[in-house]
Amino acid sequence: MHTQTETDCGRAASGVISQHDKTQDAGGFYEVVRQMQQLDIKAACLAADDFRVRTALAKDSLSPEDFLALLSPAARPHMEAMARKARDVTVRQFGRTIQLFTPLYLSNWCTNRCVYCSFNACSGIDRMQLDADGVRREGQAIAATGLKHLLLLTGEAPVKASVDYMCDCAAVLRPLFPSLSVEVYALTEAEYRRLCDAGIDGMTLFQETYNEEIYPPLHPAGPKSNYHFRLGAPERACKAGMRSVNIGALLGLDEWQSDAFMTGMHALWLQHHYPGVEIAVSLPRMRPYAGSFQPACDVDDKALVQIMLALRLFLPRCGITISTRERPAFRDNLMPLGVTRMSAGVSTSVGGYAENDDKGVGQFEISDPRSVDEVVQAILKAGYQPVFKDWHPLDGGCAV
Repeated sequence: MHTQTETDCGRAASGVISQHDKTQDAGGFYEVVRQMQQLDIKAACLAADDFRVRTALAKDSLSPEDFLALLSPAARPHMEAMARKARDVTVRQFGRTIQLFTPLYLSNWCTNRCVYCSFNACSGIDRMQLDADGVRREGQAIAATGLKHLLLLTGEAPVKASVDYMCDCAAVLRPLFPSLSVEVYALTEAEYRRLCDAGIDGMTLFQETYNEEIYPPLHPAGPKSNYHFRLGAPERACKAGMRSVNIGALLGLDEWQSDAFMTGMHALWLQHHYPGVEIAVSLPRMRPYAGSFQPACDVDDKALVQIMLALRLFLPRCGITISTRERPAFRDNLMPLGVTRMSAGVSTSVGGYAENDDKGVGQFEISDPRSVDEVVQAILKAGYQPVFKDWHPLDGGCAV
């Protein structure tokens, strides 16, 4: 049986997914956000019952209402059934493959004052930025591990880590890596196009939280304080020609059911309007860092698994990334449940690869310190194929 709350929430989401209002800085997706703000997503989740969950699990194509049901407490007794179906859907869409990548922190200069991040402008950490030689040394150290996909990160300080600087770094790294992506501050469409022209083919950007009401106190100053401009960045990247766009929420800043639901709706909206772009979702949880911020919501392991399973069943073609924020054993157990991409051999500090030391403060604590080879062995042990480049596994157990 559908409750009014659940039906209203699902109907509102479904009704605006095909709309495309280009007049908003936030892009057309803000219309979905605006309508969801009038409803209580968590209440809609709580309203789902066992019958609603069983109905959703019986379907091959899920509606937003079905997605809500799978995020609800009523879905907890059905996690095993969800896991089996999620595994089958993932293998059917992606094969038994998991793509590997690692982040390269180019700079930790930041003008934001995000209350939950050790890079924020008031944190008092030592600020560093790699020059061309440093970028080359870091790139060579990472390339020696066999990795071919590199994610370039900076703090949000456009004067220090400008688009010109990112393009210069890409020129140094392109001979070493066939695929470069960025996780940087929100850019204009023209700026994303410049990155594409420089050989950067993917972007990652987390909205952090889709809750517009609590967003300002979490981001009191700096480029990230503009909620609407950040929300529209993934669409601008799609329009600029990025091959892959990865989104997500930092789970724990708000009620996880709400941010997980809005993440799924955002990914669906992008898939609908930009079918030629590979849309992926990351599931980062709040981790300890050099500060005292405490998350508003505890996202335990079972909740993270439920989010992943619900997303996989709702978005069969969507990539799902799990980072080294999670413990080794937990990451290993997640592999068959929908994961398509994992980081390996990670450092979250500037200059953390070539120097192999801990002089710099990382953005957050790493929970999985395993080397690339160790992660490869874990993937093989799980019966999956580690993919180093594209989606074409070759001989010897690893794609290159």
